Amino acid sequence: MPLMGLIALVLIAFSLVWPQGQGDRSWGPFGHTPIQQTPEMKAKIQREKDAAARRDAAARKAVEAVHQAQP
Repeated sequence: MPLMGLIALVLIAFSLVWPQGQGDRSWGPFGHTPIQQTPEMKAKIQREKDAAARRDAAARKAVEAVHQAQP
């Protein structure tokens, strides 16, 4: 039982310095800026979102055109 308590304390201490699981940066000397939060990656993600929105709009137009062409 004492071993289980020690393991629990170690895991709790580890969780305090490992918030990057939620996409946050660890403080102090721990961790680094997650790649998703770098300016380059944010720009790439935004470009992909914009491209997906354009594809979605084109697909909707195509579907509307097909429905309007049918009697």
